[in-house]
Amino acid sequence: MIFNSFKTGVVSALALAASMGMAQAKSDIVVAMQLEPPHLDPTSAAAGAIDSVLYSNVFEGLTRFASDGAVIPGLAESWDISEDGKTYTFHLRNGVKFHDGTAMDAEDVKFSLDRARAEDSANAQKALFKGIEAVEVVDPATVKVTLSAPNGSFLFNMAWGDAVIVAPESIENIKTKPVGTGAFQFSNWVQGDKIDLTKNADYWGTPAKLDKVTFKFISDPTAAFAAVMAQDVDAFAGFPAPENLPQFEADPRFQVLVGSTEGETILAMNNKQPPFDNVKVREAVAHAIDRQAIIDGAMFGYGTPIGTHFAPHNPDYEDLTGLSGYDPELSKKLLAEAGFADGFKTTLKLPPPSYARRGGEIIAAQLRAVGIETEISNLEWAQWLEQAFRGKDFGLTIVSHTEPFDIGIYARPDYYFQYDNPTFQKLMDDLNATTDPAQRSAMLKQAQEIIAKDYVNGYLFELAYPTVANAKIRGLWKDAPTQAADMTAVYWDQ
Repeated sequence: MIFNSFKTGVVSALALAASMGMAQAKSDIVVAMQLEPPHLDPTSAAAGAIDSVLYSNVFEGLTRFASDGAVIPGLAESWDISEDGKTYTFHLRNGVKFHDGTAMDAEDVKFSLDRARAEDSANAQKALFKGIEAVEVVDPATVKVTLSAPNGSFLFNMAWGDAVIVAPESIENIKTKPVGTGAFQFSNWVQGDKIDLTKNADYWGTPAKLDKVTFKFISDPTAAFAAVMAQDVDAFAGFPAPENLPQFEADPRFQVLVGSTEGETILAMNNKQPPFDNVKVREAVAHAIDRQAIIDGAMFGYGTPIGTHFAPHNPDYEDLTGLSGYDPELSKKLLAEAGFADGFKTTLKLPPPSYARRGGEIIAAQLRAVGIETEISNLEWAQWLEQAFRGKDFGLTIVSHTEPFDIGIYARPDYYFQYDNPTFQKLMDDLNATTDPAQRSAMLKQAQEIIAKDYVNGYLFELAYPTVANAKIRGLWKDAPTQAADMTAVYWDQ
């Protein structure tokens, strides 16, 4: 009788707790994104959607970006730097395992860095590794990296998604079955629909609070609005319909986070394709563009105007928007001086994001007003990567460069917009070899001015990062210091 009374009391207490809203918090989450990765290897593609799903969640590097953009320890718990700044000795964390159960050690670090810097490397950011002269395994927990010259950005470079540590045992199938060391492990990919991650029970660090994360891919802005409003998804990272944000802000079911990104959104010009090999033509394009009209019309006011390829929240940012102010009459004058008084025709190839598709229509109308006719092609990501990024088959295109602190891409003549300036290239080499903060700041401002005055591209705006989520979710990143939807500290607050 005593036992039965006790059991009855427990059942009553549990029922009371449930009725008072004390039920156990949810342990799974569905996060929507507009873009689906083309594959799942962050070390061999330029598509930021890969990092959006996998950065920190599945793959980790020696260092990593925190939510505020700071570079913090990752798989390396500490490091020593030689007096000449050329040798980094990384001390790896103990007990780290890949999701397949194999140990992560210095051999894997050597394999990853050597693979990234190899002559036949497919790494989209191979320049991050070009200064590495040698990678040496000291012991299983220690790896020594020797640089050909000091590089003040080396630890920063190692935090990129392109520098994550992978293992030779799983590299063959990495594009469809990624194996990393993160707090979540890959479970399933239904292409065209979703990717499932599950909690890594053997994670070396602070365990994830969620048991399962599903990334759902919804490309259409109207469908995105419907899915969030119906609560078919729990959060939408990088919500593609900014015109709907006020409606979500007024609904107590949701929270709206509008953060900053590292995403310089540009009208890229093919600097080796006539007529864009003429600086006067590029300047004419720049003056034909009304940035604020694009921000208002395509982004509903969300975005910060830029006049160079640099994030406005960076302390070294210089406001150069005045060099390419909206002036269609000046644009026509420059076109005439360049021999195109009657204008010309070119291609405008647009990837899927809303900023590109919506912004492209506005820019096409602005260019038409000065005599430049554009043939618009709406491409899927795989097509854009093949035609514009790798094939360099375009006149104009619109894309947001979400990699952090990436002005160095202008020192790469083979990069898709094909800007070749030896003065700029030397400046970037000197910057990498400079550690004095004041000197670096001056060099960065000079770099911004060079590309702005060369009108390499049409600089539009810094991409805002709106996230719409269930009001009970905690731990989401507001800002995007790198392209990532880091779920490692996310939980439900019941």
